[in-house]
Amino acid sequence: MGRLPVVTTLVLGLSANLLSCDDGKKVQPLRRSDAIVASGNPKPAASPPAASSHKPRVPRTLCQGAPLERDFPAQQVGHGEAPGAESPGTQIRTGHGRWVWVNLWAAWCGPCKEEMPMLLSWQKQLQATTDFAFVSLDDDQRQFLRYLQQQPAEGLRSSFWLPEGKTRASWLTDLGVDTSPELPIQILVNPKGKVHCIIQGAVEKDDFPRVREMVSRR
Repeated sequence: MGRLPVVTTLVLGLSANLLSCDDGKKVQPLRRSDAIVASGNPKPAASPPAASSHKPRVPRTLCQGAPLERDFPAQQVGHGEAPGAESPGTQIRTGHGRWVWVNLWAAWCGPCKEEMPMLLSWQKQLQATTDFAFVSLDDDQRQFLRYLQQQPAEGLRSSFWLPEGKTRASWLTDLGVDTSPELPIQILVNPKGKVHCIIQGAVEKDDFPRVREMVSRR
């Protein structure tokens, strides 16, 4: 009986500690795994179906409406190439009886880099009728050249380059594009050297039949 007060004291002290924990604020989980533990649910949350994370692509037809028939800029542009790669020169050649697909891109542009392998594949498939010209709008020359140097042998190893400045602003203005555009941009130039259409944004593999149909015209 002499030990009863000690036991009572311990029980009361433990109860007080439990009450003080309930009164405190709960720590918010920082990660998804923490959220599962904090909720008291022993089973991991079910992953949503893949289809729910991507909205279905809205069908589109490239270059609808009347052709622009706009002059393509004639200014000379800069260029860059990885070691051993052939220089593209300083003039984007148009009006020589072939279609020209001009791609405006940048090394910092994620969608630009994602579509690049596909565009290079199109270049091979359409080589009978169409030339491809890639024009970088990178401000940082080191970043631009680093990207080219990191590409495999079959990748983009050389490109035209329009650094920030009056030439770029004039070139884009003549083209009819905002001087601080969202990239990528595709420009299709007809065999006579006139801009047929301008496509804002990346293209996808589903667009290829339409592109092939357009460049089959003379």
